[in-house]
Amino acid sequence: MLDHQFSRRAFLAALGAAGVVTAMPAFGQDFKIPKNIEPRTVKLRDEWPANEILVDPNIYALFWTLPGRKARKYYIGIARDGEYRPGVFRVGDKRENPSWTPTANMIRRHPELYAPYRRGIAGGAPGNPLGSRALYLYSGGGDSRLRIHGTNAPDTIGSRVSAGCVRMVNAHVEELYSFVPMGTRVTLFDFTPDEI
Repeated sequence: MLDHQFSRRAFLAALGAAGVVTAMPAFGQDFKIPKNIEPRTVKLRDEWPANEILVDPNIYALFWTLPGRKARKYYIGIARDGEYRPGVFRVGDKRENPSWTPTANMIRRHPELYAPYRRGIAGGAPGNPLGSRALYLYSGGGDSRLRIHGTNAPDTIGSRVSAGCVRMVNAHVEELYSFVPMGTRVTLFDFTPDEI
């Protein structure tokens, strides 16, 4: 695995110590990110090609691979039980301040959460769950409907909370977005230890 691991309990303790509230008050506002979840460069156990995205749901981490078995590590939130979809994807689109509309499946599975937003939320609007940036994951030539995106609820990092997507602190997804070209390979690993 890696040189260190992340626990949800440690993350929540750091949020409490930093005085972070349960949700960001408005789109785009900054908040103090606890030091233990700041992005960092780490050593990987195995060699991976540089400039790929690896998602390890076991430790709520996303890695942007670098040469020499290194990677930039970010902490993430992932899909709820039964909605996480492992696989290999490509970045087929990138958007700044993306608009958001729940899918028909999201509305069917959780109408109490998503039906009020069936008409969508404009990019940059308060409450837009895609945050400030989104990478659109494609598979088999088409849009998989999965995203790597920001969030306006940083307290959800380190938990299984989304409808299938990978979510990041807005400042972190903005950094990742700046590195990632179109066509980048993205691997979402399954819930088995020691993948990376």
